[in-house]
Amino acid sequence: MNTHLLHTDVQLFINQNLNSDLAKLVLRGSPFPHIPIQQLVEQIKSKSKVKGKLPTWYESDQIVYPNSLHLEQSSSEITAEYKAGLTEGNRIIDLTGGYGIDSFFFATRFNEVVHCEINTELSEIAAYNFKVLGVDHITCVPRDGIKYLLKTAEKFDWIYMDPSRRDDFKGKVFRLEDCIPNVIEHLDSLLQFSDKIMIKLSPLLDISATIRSLNFVKEVHTVSVRNEMKELIVIIQKNYQEQIKLVATDFSNGIETIFRSTFPSTSKATYSPPEKYLYEPNSAILKAGLFNEVSHHLNVHKLHINSHLYTLNELIEFPGRRFLIKEVFKYNKKEVRKRFGTQKANITTRNFKESVAEIRKKTGIKEGGEDYLFFTRDLHDSAIVIHCRKV
Repeated sequence: MNTHLLHTDVQLFINQNLNSDLAKLVLRGSPFPHIPIQQLVEQIKSKSKVKGKLPTWYESDQIVYPNSLHLEQSSSEITAEYKAGLTEGNRIIDLTGGYGIDSFFFATRFNEVVHCEINTELSEIAAYNFKVLGVDHITCVPRDGIKYLLKTAEKFDWIYMDPSRRDDFKGKVFRLEDCIPNVIEHLDSLLQFSDKIMIKLSPLLDISATIRSLNFVKEVHTVSVRNEMKELIVIIQKNYQEQIKLVATDFSNGIETIFRSTFPSTSKATYSPPEKYLYEPNSAILKAGLFNEVSHHLNVHKLHINSHLYTLNELIEFPGRRFLIKEVFKYNKKEVRKRFGTQKANITTRNFKESVAEIRKKTGIKEGGEDYLFFTRDLHDSAIVIHCRKV
């Protein structure tokens, strides 16, 4: 870590250029002899990205940032605080500490946190930032977390890990066994050091396949922020053999919405033509696959077995978006163009053969406005358009 970055004039320069043209800054070169311009630009670029994701870091003075890839892979404060809230105890070890966001929030729930990070520079940055943020009970270990754990005789209340989801060519991986470290391979060894393990996984991973690959799964959490899927969280408890809890959580507009169920479920959905209101579940529920559960527990009707849109004559609280239906008509390109071709509308497709881009191209409908058009199929498998307004 370049300690020259901590000088007051350097920090002032970084803050003053958060909205500057970085290409022009590079051409001008560094005004500081011990700091390359590329390093300055990296700090500016990284800090400008964390304002919404990491407000505590952004609003604190003297914080050092890693490159943008490490920031991209780190948890947000919202998701890190959520995970910390699922745990408690005396000691926790974070085997893949990274920039330290998760470890920081675990420190609010544990008396001792061990942060392992194989990248020595990233470990040094995290350790420094913890001190700046006033946290003194996190121990940073610049080593491979699993190798460190296997050589120690220490026990922990919890083990946390966030396996890398990129391969050697920086491509995303879609199977649990392709993540680094390989959770499946090391699980039995890890359970010798703690009875409870939390694993943060890519939202791209299949939940059923993940559960089949791991022993003693107790809970699975899907977490979205502003209706965008962010994390898939698996909690393992040694020797657990009971029903698995499945929790879908969304954070939007300062509100936490939670929908709970179990895996596997035997719930059955009911079906109906579009009634007065249309309901669209949030992405955490969609990822969790709780389609029948939503219908069963909230007494709303599905439009089609594969559409995952719901309807009801009453307006109810719902974990997702709610719309007042204005009209429903069978899909016909000319009819859509006649009604909306010169207007703006927000278009969503569910279980529909054409994409949003194709529909806009065929109909000439521009993006935006207060009208919402859902292109989907009804319970008779007919292509329909539902015109509605957000409630």
